[in-house]
Amino acid sequence: MGADIKSLRNRIKSVDSTLHLTRAMGLVASSKIRRAMDHMNKGRQYEAAVRAAIEPLLHSPDCQRSPYMRTAPKQEGQERVCLIVIAGDRGLAGGYNANVFRALQDYPDADMIAIGKRACDRFGDEALRAEGFDYTTALGMAIELCRDFADGKYDKIGILCTHYVSMLSQEVQLRWLFPLQPTEHAPAGSVIFEPDEVTILNAAIPEYVAGILISAVRESFACEIAARRTAMDSAGKNAQEMIDRLQLQYNRARQGAITQEITEIVAGSGM
Repeated sequence: MGADIKSLRNRIKSVDSTLHLTRAMGLVASSKIRRAMDHMNKGRQYEAAVRAAIEPLLHSPDCQRSPYMRTAPKQEGQERVCLIVIAGDRGLAGGYNANVFRALQDYPDADMIAIGKRACDRFGDEALRAEGFDYTTALGMAIELCRDFADGKYDKIGILCTHYVSMLSQEVQLRWLFPLQPTEHAPAGSVIFEPDEVTILNAAIPEYVAGILISAVRESFACEIAARRTAMDSAGKNAQEMIDRLQLQYNRARQGAITQEITEIVAGSGM
């Protein structure tokens, strides 16, 4: 009985220590979420602005000659694919990282470019953290991606990231960067481009890709923070419930030990 009481006491201390850790991590995530959401919204606005700027060009017949709009003649499954994989910098974020890596199973032969420490560790790349990912880094990566696609190194280039739906819901999505695809409806109004549409489009594409990259990284980081806060809240509740159950078992075991001692004393005094 004494061994059971000691074991329960040790388990309560261990779970209580975990509870303090989850609460601390939840508070850190809560302190970061507002700033992450603000950066995410600004990234979305910038992406929408650069998309609106090039949308008239994508509907131009002359721009169909751009190397960024070429369509690979190969059959599906034979394309040379490159994916920019955006994962988290840390763990303990529920299924955030696992969901991203699970989506990669559909592209086993694709070349990977990792953003986020967890993705870099998985693919053996130099650590490129999602937190602090700036526009200079995004533009340098965009220029290299544009060069690779224009030179024919890849037939498709996409971003595997996480889309923010709400604090409780984040969805993994694959967004194709190349080849460029215009929307179904052409924008209203007419614009005259100098010197010509193709030149303007080719010059604007690196800025456009950089805008999408920075927006995707910021949105994925906001999803990581939201997922971690949700996971820590859930872990904290589960830990508290476990402590309550263990405390009840501890009290019963302690009461049983005291009852047994009293019974032994009474029985000994009657002899």
